[in-house]
Amino acid sequence: MLLGLIKRSVVPKKALRRTFTQTAFSRNRVASYPRFAIDPKRHGQWITAKDLQRYQTLEKGQKAENDLVTLTGRVISKRESSAKLVFYDIVQNGETMQVVASQQRFGGSKDEFAENNKELCRGDIVSFTGIPGKTNHGQLSVFVTNEMKVLSTCIQDIPRTGIKDPEKRFRARYLDLLVNPDSAMILRTRTKIIKYIRNFLDERDFLEVETPVLSGKAGGANAKPFETQAHALDMSMQLRIAPELYLKQLVIGGLDRVYEIGKQFRNEGIDADHNPEFTTCEFYQAYGNLESLMSDTESLLSGLAESICGDKPIRSKSGDLIDFQIPFKRINVVDRLTQELGTPLAFLDKEDALDQLIALCSTRNIKLSGPLTLSRILDKLISEFIEPECIQPTFLYNHPLALSPLAKDAIDQNGQTIAARFELFVGGKEIVNAYEELNDPEEQRKRFKSQLKDRNDGDLEAPIPDTDFCDALEYALPPTAGWGMGIDRVVQLLTGATHIREVLAFPVMRPITKE
Repeated sequence: MLLGLIKRSVVPKKALRRTFTQTAFSRNRVASYPRFAIDPKRHGQWITAKDLQRYQTLEKGQKAENDLVTLTGRVISKRESSAKLVFYDIVQNGETMQVVASQQRFGGSKDEFAENNKELCRGDIVSFTGIPGKTNHGQLSVFVTNEMKVLSTCIQDIPRTGIKDPEKRFRARYLDLLVNPDSAMILRTRTKIIKYIRNFLDERDFLEVETPVLSGKAGGANAKPFETQAHALDMSMQLRIAPELYLKQLVIGGLDRVYEIGKQFRNEGIDADHNPEFTTCEFYQAYGNLESLMSDTESLLSGLAESICGDKPIRSKSGDLIDFQIPFKRINVVDRLTQELGTPLAFLDKEDALDQLIALCSTRNIKLSGPLTLSRILDKLISEFIEPECIQPTFLYNHPLALSPLAKDAIDQNGQTIAARFELFVGGKEIVNAYEELNDPEEQRKRFKSQLKDRNDGDLEAPIPDTDFCDALEYALPPTAGWGMGIDRVVQLLTGATHIREVLAFPVMRPITKE
């Protein structure tokens, strides 16, 4: 679409009453919403704030008399030095620039100069046509010579100070971004983080792919999905809770290194770390293993922290200083739980493992809540005994197999069956989850059957078995390492945001009920 200045709209203008807060008086204004079009002879070249920086080499008071430019943006400040001299501060894409409107340089009459300045108010989207230069004090500016016009009238008063009330901020996110610079900075940093992750994987020959968001069965994680109906197919469908099973099928199909950055949806609680809609990055690498995944994770996060934060300290929500220096700390989950509970966990391989674990928790006065399944209780124990000490980047590995139905099994040094899996915690929160992927179709069917039992016992987060995925495994999934990261939590950590809604452009908000 052609960028440029303005042509009058054929839509009739509407007279609107508005308060001009800078001089604290009310008057009738004609709202203006013209099209944007450039006439090179009259408006010169449309420039951005970045383009204007080319003129930083000018001396104090010097002007680029032969360069006609048009600058656009939102007026955030208007300062009238006199009737013949007005200074504007405008913001364009987060960058603030100064515009100087003087009657001496303006190409129109004295009355036109006064009327044009009268029409430009704080909050308006405007355009100025003139020449770049520096003031006598050395301030880089655009000096108006040809035009100053309103492109879009702001008919509401924009607060002069930041909005603190979260309800007001996130229900009117546009206003939050206008008055709270930190909010816009977080969203810009989010983009930089995603770009870094994407470049990291692209440089290692991973192929970015897209997998279905809607499917007949949401699998790949333990979570309650959102459900909907496809009328054209006359079938129930679910929003995905993870892309894992699709990505592994691509590896079976010969795409050895794949990744996806995208939205997941889980119909669960909302708190400072959870939103029903969230963003993850998952990658799957044929012929990878846990050690290669740990090495890649350390390289990615240490490089990411340096790229985004530089020398700026990174702190957890509790205020602890986070150090991403390699190597990260490691904790053996089975060994630590054995130590905390005071007994070996070899019974987890037995048929009555659930009954024994419930009894053990009872003797240790550990409160449990239903539904009582092996995986839920083990997750509770890890949350209580291990996660709180994972302030610095910490790998948790050697999980009990019951926690990882999609991971390969292994035998630890004590002869106990464990999962070939690790989690990375930072600031007490899970950031990464990774496996050596189970590729035995019969064992996968067995574990899906166990999950179905949990579901029938009341655990509605246990997924419905995906028989199509098991069929795909019969065509041979190479030894594959799988890795997933919660993008939102990483953004929280690196920006210092204390709530997940701070790092989402439009977080889910509870509807306002009218009494």
